[in-house]
This record gives sequence, structure tokens and C-alpha cells, in this order.
Amino acid sequence: MSVLTVRNIPDDVHRGLRVRAAKAHRSMEAEARAILADACTQIEAPITGAELQAWCRSLYGGHPPAGAVDDLIAERRREAARE
Repeated sequence: MSVLTVRNIPDDVHRGLRVRAAKAHRSMEAEARAILADACTQIEAPITGAELQAWCRSLYGGHPPAGAVDDLIAERRREAARE
């Protein structure tokens, strides 16, 4: 097992952890471990291709640049020719 030391915790956060631990009938250390384990083990569902496309469109305000893929391929070919 690894050890983690957390310094400079704000007083209100420390109090909140103490209260939360007491409500769960755990020590503050056990409560902190539970919080960290929960935060680090939540796995997001993979996004679909349609969701990825929608996100990309949103980056360009619904108007993605034309020929972007062709431009990237041409750029990579120029780089490869110089290598």
C-alpha cells in the first residue's frame, strides 16, 4: 500500500471531512480513502462516434473547416518527404 500525505487542507474542508466520517461511522482517514477510491474508480462510458462528431462540430460552431483531413494528410506527407 502507498502512503499519501495531504497538507494545507482548509479548515472548512477538514471539518466537513470530520462530519462526513462521523456520519459514516469511519475515521477521517478511512473516509478520505473511501472518497479517493470512489473518485478514482468511476469509469465514464465511452462516447459514441456520433457524440464525438457532435463535439467536434461544436468546437467550430457547427461549421468545421472544409478539407481539414486532406490538409493534415498533405502536411504529413511533406514532413515524411523531408525526413
